This record gives sequence, structure tokens and C-alpha cells, in this order.
Amino acid sequence: MTLGLLDGHPVPRTALDRRLAALRTGPRSTALPQPGSSEDRQLTRWVAQVLLTEALCATVAAERDLPVGGAGPARLDQQAAVELGSITAAAYEGSAAVRAVYRAVTADTEPSPADIAHYRTLTARPPATRWHIALPDGGFEADPDTLPTALAEALREAPPGAWVTVGSWTATLLATLTVPRDPDPAPALRDAARRAAFVRWLDGERARRLTLVEGLEHPGDPAQPDNHHRH
Repeated sequence: MTLGLLDGHPVPRTALDRRLAALRTGPRSTALPQPGSSEDRQLTRWVAQVLLTEALCATVAAERDLPVGGAGPARLDQQAAVELGSITAAAYEGSAAVRAVYRAVTADTEPSPADIAHYRTLTARPPATRWHIALPDGGFEADPDTLPTALAEALREAPPGAWVTVGSWTATLLATLTVPRDPDPAPALRDAARRAAFVRWLDGERARRLTLVEGLEHPGDPAQPDNHHRH
């Protein structure tokens, strides 16, 4: 039994059997589908694709002589996992080789100045206003809209530095600060562009170098009998 073919060479199924056994005896085993069910076969296909992705990237890492050892498993945030897709995200989190190939493939990927400018145009918001307020026993900064309405109105109307008392509050407005709402979008856009570039590269390498076998097709393949998702 083989997991699939990588460059025409069989990939042993033993890794799949071990990974499934670990899942079925692990802490989340109760969330897994009933063995032998259609959903269970889909889980097997999904795990197979994760392992084939790991095997493909391990081969690429060796071909490129990439450093692979060192850090343990990684954890992606929800947005990154969605952008990569569940199979690639699982392979990325569990395999140092996948992460090494990801870094090598995407190292030169950067958002263009036009992309950054377009993002700023779509997400531009006016700067936020924060007040530096003194109290008899200390001070704090706050958005004026978060203060009690009567206190905020009294502070607006008072001369600079004047103390006002409203109910149980006694305070003075020391300074009005203008805070940009939006951080530099370049790092987030860079990460998104790199994830998209890696997905495109990986899809091409999978199509070129991997051959799937009957029973371990991609879980989303509409031709396999357990894919019940229909539009």
C-alpha cells in the first residue's frame, strides 16, 4: 500500500497509519468521525494530503539544501490558516521542512507600493483623539467618547488646565492627543502576499510531482465517492 507517488516513486503508507493512530488515541479522539464512515474516509484522505505535502517539501528542502532543523511546531493565526487552506496549514504547522520551503519560496515576495496605497485608501480612517486626564490621585488616557457624557462635556467647556467636578468625578484635561488609527499595513500585506505566493507555488509542484492513488484522493475531489459537498 502506498500513500501516493512523489516524482514517480511510491511513498509508503506507514506514515499515514501512524498519524491516524496518533489522532485516534490522542486527546481529541472523541471529536473524530466513526471509523469506517464516509467522514472517516475523508479524514484519511485529508491526512494523506498533509503527509504528501510534508514529503514533497522535505524533498524540495533537500534539493535546495535548506536548513530544516531546530524550532518545534509552529502555530498559525486563523487568517493565515484560512489563506493557506487546511491541508497546507496543517503541514506548515507540523513540518519544519514545509516552513523552510515556505521561507525560501516567498523570500522575495513583497506587496507593491500600489497595493499598499490601495489598501490605505480602502481602510483610511481619521485619527483617534485621546485625552490625557489628571485626577486628584493620579491620571490616565482615554478616548473622550468612553467617558461619562457629563464629564466629557464639562472638560470640553472648561479652560485648559481647569479642574471640573461632575458627580463623583473631579478631573482636569491636561492634553489632547492625536493617535493614528491604522498601523503600517506593509507587514500584514507582505504576509498575505507570501501566503498567496506559496499556495500558487505549492499547487504547481503538487500537480507536477505528486500522483494520488485510489482511495486517497484529495478530499475535495468531486470524482471520489465520499465528497458529498454540492453547490
